[in-house]
Amino acid sequence: MVDSIPRRDATTSPAAQPRPRSTRATPSTATPPSRQGGRPRPEEATPSPTGGRAPSVKDVARLAGVSVGTVSNVVNQRGTVRADIRERVAHAISELGYVPNPTAQALRRGVSPVVGVAVLDLRNPFFMEAAAGMERRLSADGCVMSLSATHSDPETESRLLRTLAGQSPRGILLAPSDADLVTAHELVARGIPVVLFDCPETPDDMSSICVDDRAGARLAISHLLDLGHRRITMLNGPSTVRQARHRQSGVMEAVEAFTTHSQDPIDLRVCEVEDFTAEAGREQTQQMLADAGVEVHRGTSGVGKRTGPLAPPVLPDSFPTALFCANDLIAFGAMTALRDSGVRIPEDVSLVGFDDTPVASQMSVPLTTVNQPMDELGWAAAELLLGGGPNARIRHERFFPNLVVRASTGAPRGK
Repeated sequence: MVDSIPRRDATTSPAAQPRPRSTRATPSTATPPSRQGGRPRPEEATPSPTGGRAPSVKDVARLAGVSVGTVSNVVNQRGTVRADIRERVAHAISELGYVPNPTAQALRRGVSPVVGVAVLDLRNPFFMEAAAGMERRLSADGCVMSLSATHSDPETESRLLRTLAGQSPRGILLAPSDADLVTAHELVARGIPVVLFDCPETPDDMSSICVDDRAGARLAISHLLDLGHRRITMLNGPSTVRQARHRQSGVMEAVEAFTTHSQDPIDLRVCEVEDFTAEAGREQTQQMLADAGVEVHRGTSGVGKRTGPLAPPVLPDSFPTALFCANDLIAFGAMTALRDSGVRIPEDVSLVGFDDTPVASQMSVPLTTVNQPMDELGWAAAELLLGGGPNARIRHERFFPNLVVRASTGAPRGK
């Protein structure tokens, strides 16, 4: 089944749970025992029963007068332990301040604490933000995250999955390339749980979680159409990547929906760039400017910044009034090329990204972009994995994005 869920409110998301406030002890009005009945005496220091080191399970057993195995049974809630013995162990744990090590517990049970995480590109802020959410959830359960990249290559993905399987991981979180998931299915058949991340596929043997890419693209294009833009170019990633195809489909759906109630002709073009990188976005935009007869300035002092003021070029009517970029990195590169050549944003060209990475709001022209709840998405993916097991229900969750409107979009030039 597909559970379509709206973007969770930040006040209730796992990523935004308020930290418990530290409490400060209220000074007592009672007379301290050391000051009763005479002059104050220096407090007598009580020696630590563990000599200052972190208490171990053996220390708990010694203080409680029981075996290490009994302490283990109490901590792990195994077996039958008499109530009075359980109480003695609990008192010893409290007295010593003993904290069980979940990683060591997992190893003793023969379960590896390692969770493999395979993403398409470690340079992409989307995956790094999502990985941060995964790591927070996994570490809370005593797991260690092993992060790798497949570079959107099916062969690399298959090889990496087999390597991870050789480590007997607790499970694998996979952002799949455009593959048939054969290797992932093999791992599941071997008893290794796999959760698909940033993937709309809904296989019978693996849970999955994603953001609706089509819906996000529809939001972006509808925003531009509502502003009056009729010449729009999409700078898309490689068509071999599933997300690129789905976002392009969303663009087409938005235009089709608009034309059902408007007679305005829409000049929509799609340019496929080599990769989801700022460099690819910059090069494609520079080529578009050159083709339009605009002098291209290639020296920059940073993303979205230029070394000095330039007179705005005269853009031909055929040049798009808006660019929709398939991710924020492509948008950053496009902004660099436009501003370095004197093109004003949004007066000459409006610009929309996709992801809402942390730097989007810090650009020289803050970027309008489709927001994906990256950290929350990573947390939720890890939660699906940790809640899985041989008899766990397969779940498919979908988040719906929202559009964050900033200064990079406005009315078409000349309007």
